[in-house]
Amino acid sequence: MTFGEKLKEARKAEKMTQEQLADILSVSRQAITKWESDKGIPDVENLKLISQALSVSIDYLLDDGNKLDMSVIREPINLDDYKSLNATGKNRWFKWDKLRDEVVRKRFPKAEIYMLMHKQIMTKKEKKIGVFLWLTTPFANMMEFIQSLQNTDKWFYLVEENEKQYLATVTKDFIEVRRLARQASHKQGDKFDVGNFEFTVQTLLR
Repeated sequence: MTFGEKLKEARKAEKMTQEQLADILSVSRQAITKWESDKGIPDVENLKLISQALSVSIDYLLDDGNKLDMSVIREPINLDDYKSLNATGKNRWFKWDKLRDEVVRKRFPKAEIYMLMHKQIMTKKEKKIGVFLWLTTPFANMMEFIQSLQNTDKWFYLVEENEKQYLATVTKDFIEVRRLARQASHKQGDKFDVGNFEFTVQTLLR
């Protein structure tokens, strides 16, 4: 059985709807649907919550003959290491673009690295709030706008190395790397989900 099949079976065994599980995890029902159809996989924290909510082990959910290393590695960044790329004044943001790319290149010098756009997937509760705001205020899509302001200090990359894929997150303080449970397409414009985020593949770093 695949991860999605096991998740669906365990949810039904607990007589729980997708909406109920989504509320427990604070994710959208759409996210549950994607996980159960093997079009995405939860992040580590949501896997722990699923394990508790459905009374199944994480090992059971992931054991399909190819055990997954779910470790997440976070390493601090010393900006002085990239001083030659740093700058002040009007070119600062351009230079920071180059710097964060270089952080990933230094961590994965032999890998193929793709830039990602990200969008946070709204939970059922957030969607209801969004509809309420749309009906009662002159500001359409207010929740999407609020979410667009979140995580603006993070940049995401899809990394391919030795037939494995990783999601790399870069801020001005650290780089976080996690192994992807399912292979994602690296074709420009293709999308994949990890946890509460939907990612769109952009260009290959040169």
